[in-house]
Amino acid sequence: MGREPGPEATPPLLIVCALGIERFALRGGDHAGAAGPVTVVRTGMGPHRARRAVSRTLGEERWRDAAVIASGFCAGLAPGMHPGDLVVADETRGPDGATLCTSTELLVKALAKAAPGRAVHTGPLTGSDHVVRGPERIALRAGGAIAVDMESAATLRTARAADALGDGPDARPVAAVRVVVDAPEHELVRIGTVRGGISAFRVLRAVLPAFFEWHRSLLLPRR
Repeated sequence: MGREPGPEATPPLLIVCALGIERFALRGGDHAGAAGPVTVVRTGMGPHRARRAVSRTLGEERWRDAAVIASGFCAGLAPGMHPGDLVVADETRGPDGATLCTSTELLVKALAKAAPGRAVHTGPLTGSDHVVRGPERIALRAGGAIAVDMESAATLRTARAADALGDGPDARPVAAVRVVVDAPEHELVRIGTVRGGISAFRVLRAVLPAFFEWHRSLLLPRR
């Protein structure tokens, strides 16, 4: 898979989320700065659905070389996190191992511009196949994770597995950016209350320019 395409071969951007409300926010954002083809794919909840949807999409010729961003909502694990805070993964962790993310620092800077006034946290984002509560949260935090969701780790692992270059230096660019809706002092009672997370929804809708800036940076010749 080439990573230094000319203008005639701009690789696309695949944005992956789980919930309909997440897709609604991401599709409703400002797409004016897109550097190439962009699509937002809703996978449904859980790692198994994420794996199937990402594998199917990347199997299509049009999206075969796409850079991949996993996005949507998450549960924050660190004390002091609030709904509407942003999480940028430096790696995602799942049962199949860790996946390193691409150009994390650039994403952090771009998000600070796209969502001014919102805290941006960077660190490991861990995966789960269920909603995490109580003692399990404490254990995940003790292991170094700053946030948890059900799809990011599976999404990024599947994206890399579909790349002939694997996890090498020229591997498919991947990233995970999540918006906190659930934190230690602000625990989510049920998944339906995500619909009431107006602050988190607005932040998610605002992040697209940062995604596009990250994507454009990948098109620059690498030294």
